[in-house]
Amino acid sequence: MKYLHTMVRVRDLDASLCFFNILGLVETRRKESVQGRFTLVFLSAPADADRGEVELTWNWDAEDYGSARNFGHLAYAVDDIYATCQRLMDAGVTINRPPRDGHMAFVRSPDLISIELLQKGESLPPREPWASMPNTGSW
Repeated sequence: MKYLHTMVRVRDLDASLCFFNILGLVETRRKESVQGRFTLVFLSAPADADRGEVELTWNWDAEDYGSARNFGHLAYAVDDIYATCQRLMDAGVTINRPPRDGHMAFVRSPDLISIELLQKGESLPPREPWASMPNTGSW
């Protein structure tokens, strides 16, 4: 058995692609279905291009998907959690659970999909302003 991908439905394909590109994922392939009225975009972290992907499914007709909290989350290991969170914040992404412990943070996509960021290897020492930063939303 081989893990292939995780599919998430998105409301605004452009906003979602922008978010996941800022996060560091790259588009690996795309499929448009005029008959089915949907677009599938597959993304991966550059280091995982031959492994699992995230599939963004955009249905062309408006549809209410409800809350994304029942999905759970996607998780990615990062080389430097502080630098990653700073890059995301500089791009306008809200850090819902800051990396106060130098190990874990959570952000959310425009479609409220929780993304967990985990420090590769050992946790980094606590660092300001992260160590005293409060949570800014649910994660």
